[in-house]
Amino acid sequence: MTSPDSIPATTTIVVMGVSGSGKTSAAREITRQLGWEYIEGDDLHPEANVAKMAAGHPLDDEDRWPWLRRISEVIGEHEAAGTSIVLTCSALKRVYRDLLREGHPSVWFAHVDVDREVLAERLRNRKGHYMPPSLLDSQLATLERLGEDEPGDVIDGDGPLEQTVAELLGDLRRERPAAR
Repeated sequence: MTSPDSIPATTTIVVMGVSGSGKTSAAREITRQLGWEYIEGDDLHPEANVAKMAAGHPLDDEDRWPWLRRISEVIGEHEAAGTSIVLTCSALKRVYRDLLREGHPSVWFAHVDVDREVLAERLRNRKGHYMPPSLLDSQLATLERLGEDEPGDVIDGDGPLEQTVAELLGDLRRERPAAR
């Protein structure tokens, strides 16, 4: 188990990326290693968003803003309580990430980056998720990579999960060393 001692108190790791990138798997493994609470951002979507995606229609900004505001509220609640969390959210655009970190110094983005072919294969083989493979291209078209001035890093998600999580936690520790 990784020691959370080398990570600053009250950290929010937002595991981001397109559908099929492995956000949930990575977040669950981080949660297991650090012993923090895990929050699946998709569970915070309004029912109308889930229905729209399940019908094969991509979300637009108007659909996403209430969902992103709810995620921001959850981040704020945990910051106020002084608790660290691991949260999944596609966070595809810079403006979405700006909203999530506005007033929330605990936020650190972990963009799990995966080649399109690997994503397509994962989505074809995935069972029981409302997001159909047909929406992959719309997500990739919407994705804006992390800017150098944004807190976080891009992590290769093509390899084994253990490698992805080790790289992610290593990057977090280098960028946000614990206060001594």
